[in-house]
Amino acid sequence: MTHEFLLPLLLTLGAGLATGIGSAIAFFARHTNKRLLSFSLGLSGGVMIYVSFVELLRQADATLAAEWGPRAGAAIATASFFGGILLIGIIDRLVPSVENPHEARRVEEMEHRPADKRLMRMGLMTALAIAIHNFPEGIATFATAVDDPALGVAIAAAIAIHNIPEGIAVSIPIYYATGNRRQAFTLSLLSGLAEPVGAVLAWLVLMPLMTPTLMGCILAGVAGIMVFISIDELLPAAREYGQAHTALYGIVGGMAVMAASLLLLD
Repeated sequence: MTHEFLLPLLLTLGAGLATGIGSAIAFFARHTNKRLLSFSLGLSGGVMIYVSFVELLRQADATLAAEWGPRAGAAIATASFFGGILLIGIIDRLVPSVENPHEARRVEEMEHRPADKRLMRMGLMTALAIAIHNFPEGIATFATAVDDPALGVAIAAAIAIHNIPEGIAVSIPIYYATGNRRQAFTLSLLSGLAEPVGAVLAWLVLMPLMTPTLMGCILAGVAGIMVFISIDELLPAAREYGQAHTALYGIVGGMAVMAASLLLLD
């Protein structure tokens, strides 16, 4: 693997391993810091939404316009954006709603239900569900970081924040299923590794075929994926923690930080 692909892979790996931080919080914290989680989820959503519309979609449009002309380039970028939304939407629909781990959970729940071996299948399906959701996120982080390492760092950080409460949500039902904290932590961590697997797949399959047109389509598709994740997962979860205004401050703060970063990097 060449040096130019090492940083994107490490960023994706770090974002995926953040599920382990959520698992550790679930096992060692006594109380859920709802205000911090609400703000963090809002921050992550603000970063993703701002980057998607202001940077990724704009880059995709410029890249495609250079290849196909302004009108056709804009049409391809728009189609790719909604194609990304369609892709992650289909994945989301294929995961059974009962076992979908994208819901706010509190660490206090760790003490509220005894181990139940009958829940083992649900625990494994929960880990599989989160892995399926994380796979396209890994491709998105990797592809963006290849095109723009600085932007890749911001996206990896946003996805890592998003994965922390995700780790809590995955660990709790697996703990219910097994009664084993170590097994729940391990399975939760492994589910996050779907992101670097997605990155490796992107490197093996997409990179040899990479052209300016394909890169433009990927960037627009990534924007669509991140907008969907923000609207479908991050913002509702931030409000579910019971801190609606704190979540709003996080969203605005994430946009402001991202805007300042992009201005400084230009």
